[in-house]
Amino acid sequence: MTLPAPLSATATTATTCPYCGVGCGVKASVHPDGQVGVAGDASHGSNHGKLCVKGSALGETVDLHGRLLYPKMDGQRVSWDTALDRVAGGLRRIIDEHGPDAVALYVSGQLLTEDYYVANKLMKGYVGTANIDTNSRLCMSSAVAGHKRAFGEDLVPVCYEDLEQADLVVLVGSNTAWCHPILFQRIAKAKEARPHMKLVVVDPRRTATCELADLHLPARGGTDVWLFNGLLSFLHQRGVVDTALVEQHTAGLARTLAIADETAGDLSSVVRACGIAEAELLEFYELFARTEKAITAFSMGVNQSSAGTDKVNSIINCHLLTGRIGKPGMGPFSITGQPNAMGGREVGGLANMLAAHMDLDNADHRDIVQSFWGSPHIADRPGLKAVDLFRAVEAGKVKAVWIMATNPVVSLPDADQVKRALAKCELVICSDIIEKTDTNAYAHVLLPALGWGEKDGTVTNSERRISRQRKFLAAPGEARGDWDIICDVARRMGYGGFDFDGPHRIFDEHARLSAFRNEGSRCFDLGGLVGLGRAGFDSLQPVQWPVPHSPRPLAGEGLGERVSVNLGRSGSASSTDTLSPTPLPQAGEGTKRLFEDGRYFHADGKAHFVPTPVRAPAHAASEQFPLVLNTGRVRDQWHTMTRTGKSPKLADHVPEPFVDMHPQDALACGVRAGELARVSTQWGSLVARVQLGGGIPRGSVFVPIHWNAQFASDARVGSLVNPVVDPVSGEPEFKHTPVRVEEFRVLWHGFVLSRQELQLESATWWTRIQGRQFLRYEIAGRDQAMDRGAWARQLLGAHDPQADWIEYEDRRSGVYRAALVVGDRIECCVFMSSRPDLPSRAWLASLFVKDQLEEGDRIGLMVGEPAEKSVDTGPTICSCFGVGRNTICAAILEKNLKTPAEITGCLKAGGNCGSCVPELRKLLKELQIVDSSF
Repeated sequence: MTLPAPLSATATTATTCPYCGVGCGVKASVHPDGQVGVAGDASHGSNHGKLCVKGSALGETVDLHGRLLYPKMDGQRVSWDTALDRVAGGLRRIIDEHGPDAVALYVSGQLLTEDYYVANKLMKGYVGTANIDTNSRLCMSSAVAGHKRAFGEDLVPVCYEDLEQADLVVLVGSNTAWCHPILFQRIAKAKEARPHMKLVVVDPRRTATCELADLHLPARGGTDVWLFNGLLSFLHQRGVVDTALVEQHTAGLARTLAIADETAGDLSSVVRACGIAEAELLEFYELFARTEKAITAFSMGVNQSSAGTDKVNSIINCHLLTGRIGKPGMGPFSITGQPNAMGGREVGGLANMLAAHMDLDNADHRDIVQSFWGSPHIADRPGLKAVDLFRAVEAGKVKAVWIMATNPVVSLPDADQVKRALAKCELVICSDIIEKTDTNAYAHVLLPALGWGEKDGTVTNSERRISRQRKFLAAPGEARGDWDIICDVARRMGYGGFDFDGPHRIFDEHARLSAFRNEGSRCFDLGGLVGLGRAGFDSLQPVQWPVPHSPRPLAGEGLGERVSVNLGRSGSASSTDTLSPTPLPQAGEGTKRLFEDGRYFHADGKAHFVPTPVRAPAHAASEQFPLVLNTGRVRDQWHTMTRTGKSPKLADHVPEPFVDMHPQDALACGVRAGELARVSTQWGSLVARVQLGGGIPRGSVFVPIHWNAQFASDARVGSLVNPVVDPVSGEPEFKHTPVRVEEFRVLWHGFVLSRQELQLESATWWTRIQGRQFLRYEIAGRDQAMDRGAWARQLLGAHDPQADWIEYEDRRSGVYRAALVVGDRIECCVFMSSRPDLPSRAWLASLFVKDQLEEGDRIGLMVGEPAEKSVDTGPTICSCFGVGRNTICAAILEKNLKTPAEITGCLKAGGNCGSCVPELRKLLKELQIVDSSF
């Protein structure tokens, strides 16, 4: 395996994890053998040295296998000049012939803030269109819209410390234990230290997060507005109102209360709508009413809805009414999905925003941005949001699209429509680090970008903390930074204003724009970070915005390479806005929480209550599609697996796509656990393994979002999801699509472990999983008459006369096993059966790390099980330490372990990121020996 070259053989680099919005600090180093080591950064305020299993496995994902290393056009390698001339020339020709709205950018929360900034500047200030949108539209745009309606600006009022200081944490539509493990562990530790602290989880599924909850409210999908309108009405009826805050600092309560009372003013109406037992509903309402220090944290289960923005505002309304905002331990909290979804919002990465939190529909804001940039144009109307953008591509209205760091053929709803759109598009440009993705297959031009460890810039996490991503690996091949590629294209199109010599210059312009003609009118303000220079940018410590300019000196802190500071136009000085240089903010500087002074950012300086009428999801279940599809993440994977799919450590916990169902629904659909099923909607279908996990309510199914054509034959859940969007935010309804589930009949099941990549066109269904020193393929087929021995020899390349081909077949039972051994080292093996219950993969995987098989191993290959049962560790539970279910269960029974802490002390499981602790609790309960005091 080819590894990237280090920039330094010995240095440890402080950087930031590229996965979720927690924004954990990472210490990265390159070992003498070229392997990358990672550890949590104890000095970083977001994670205090902890990393989840995905962050801990980053070193397994930086190899160059599958990387896009050189520009390509129509599948052929070309020079950068050739590729960028085609990009710039193609965009220029289409703009000249069809106008600026005929081109579009679709970007990503994986980009750094500096990349986002120049992309937005190019489109809105120079091309003159707002047709730039981001995959953050798919996860955070409802939160953005809700914040703006309530606060006048897209503002997250709380910080992570508030989660630890709260006496009540309400998690709504968030499987925090799996999707934001480090935040969840902070909550868990706080709860352990303060047993009176309460945790309520609102989620139709019983997820791993519920294992820690004092109360789980399994609200029916799509009913959050009923739930929180009911809470608002209940609080008002009980007199739980901060009268001073409401009268002095808010507006719009009367109309909002009228709607809440009308739609959810009595418990019985909420019970009917949400499907929650009245006693549990009342317990939640009374708990919220009597607990001042309350946080309501929400994520995709709230945002990804056709009523997502109203859901967000219904939550915020409750905090405004009670005054539980702007103080320690309380407030509404949007938990961001991506590492830089917030940074993209800061620079106007959404189609309906300008840079620096300014608004497209505000003429003064347009003048501020255009004056600062000195640009020839400024977009004056919103561009196309993600779903509409690709509809416009298919309709021929958008004739060129540049896609950066995202995979819309997998991730967008009605994803087959995206396929059709790109197939028709005149010019498709993709900037990516991986060559083969479902989206890149449609590109006319492929541009190799830098990945994590190679690129340099900033990201902003869920608590508004700006952190540095720093490079510690050399650029591989001819890959370049996204900001550099964008600026080069802009210059080739004839535009000025893109002569940056590094990301530090872009960050400085970004900071200056945030302070330009601000005077306190906008909360987002990085005036205190203006003029850092290269050295100051390189040494910048994590800091939470706003960071307004202050002349206050910091003792003992030099100015380094700080340049003269001005807040004038881009690339120019301004005599009226010049500030003296300021010292660098240190860790902990900036602003922890917002609204402590009761000031908001609407024109009247007040927060606004927003009426939230109730409405059901757009598509209801029907006789043809009787179940409701919910989608989301699993613990150890990320997005479309282009990075996490490389890691053996992350592959074992959930190795293949699945559909999780209630047992009674499975019975009604004629499907069984462990077998394959087809899941269909009116938009598309997929095939996945049936799972009866025990956490799914009747009438619902859950399918994860990650799998695609690079990892499975037929598992893109995006092709099933309906394309209805929230009318305000444009965010799709990923959590509620009517489906049917039916048997996917096959005649045999099997799996292959191989050191070489295989072609499996002959299999009806397959999934590819990265193992340690091997690839694993789960397969199934419908060809009963096949000669399995001949098929296996052909597939595995068993033609070497010096190799040992070990083979066993029982045609009566449909069992076939074979292994290829070269020089006493296993090269590959295949197991097939007419039944899905095949031998343990964990035991077989252990054979691939051996340099030489023992005689007992050879016997086990034919028997289908190890000679010693203890060798089979079972499915992975703790990915951090590679501890399997069988090992944990044996230890629990043999040593009478009663708590997760005791399991950790015995096996280490749960002792790193803690994201497997809910599963440890579940195992203890299943074995019925949980300590009654636990």
